[in-house]
Amino acid sequence: MAKLKMAVYWGAACGGCDVAILDTQEKILEIAELADIVFWPIAVDLKYEDIETTEDESIDICLYNGSVRNSEQQYVAELLRRKSKVVIAFGACACFGGIPGLANLFDRDQILERVYKTTPSTSNPDNIYPQTEVKVKEGTLFLPHFQATVSALDKVVEVDYYIPGCPPPVNLIMGAVDAIKTGNLPPKGSVLAPEKSVCDECPRERKEKAIPEIKRFYQVQDDGKTCLLEQGILCIGPAVRAGCEGACIKANMPCRGCMGPTPGVIDQGAKMIGAIGSVVGLADEEIMSESEVQELLDKVEDIIGCLHSFTLPVALINKKIKEKS
Repeated sequence: MAKLKMAVYWGAACGGCDVAILDTQEKILEIAELADIVFWPIAVDLKYEDIETTEDESIDICLYNGSVRNSEQQYVAELLRRKSKVVIAFGACACFGGIPGLANLFDRDQILERVYKTTPSTSNPDNIYPQTEVKVKEGTLFLPHFQATVSALDKVVEVDYYIPGCPPPVNLIMGAVDAIKTGNLPPKGSVLAPEKSVCDECPRERKEKAIPEIKRFYQVQDDGKTCLLEQGILCIGPAVRAGCEGACIKANMPCRGCMGPTPGVIDQGAKMIGAIGSVVGLADEEIMSESEVQELLDKVEDIIGCLHSFTLPVALINKKIKEKS
């Protein structure tokens, strides 16, 4: 069988998804046997023009990780979509917007002002901001345009498959490799991960008991075996797709949601609020009133950051709307 051609690209990302490919360890030889890398900026010295000059759909598989924050990332996403037969949103940032997506809590002007003017370490008395184009004696220099919002990949181009995670677990990567190798890929639009929730993979005991309040992690003496949520720790496993094998929980840390929402869920945060409502209660097991539940949630530090750490750009309310003057 002729080897496939594969492209890997990072948008607004930390590089962890690229490292995850290397984390397959000796199994990376299976990937190398399956496909030739024709584009991977972090690992291979190739230029955009090397892709621009190829025929459309000449690349068999593209793994695009990272969200889309600026015009360069959008251009490359559109370029690789045109040149690739199959595009896979690889990792939480590409699938849902990821941690960079929390920037949607602020508008573009607020972010630029904070970074280039008001941070404690910034000295910028002339209020100099980056420009997308500036002329110097050697010619014209260009920078990508910083867009108004962070977008998940499928808000910019059509995506064929999704492999979630921050970064994607090795078992999911190799599962996708096997599916590609054997031609047993599911229908387009599928998430290449289990359809159950993180709670279904969690080894901790659930007692179906109500909790009187939600606490910060440091306020609880974790017993190492009881459901974190039932101890009052905000673990959002009930609203999150499985596939990570409960990695964070096995390390005694609550789930933060990098695998994205469970199947059929439109808004991960809204789903989790419902889950919280099912376990909160008074010590004597009385049902909390709506105002008491709201009071409880108001005590949670950064409710958006807790419920939408990785999924704000795909939430029902996914960005801050600037009021018109």
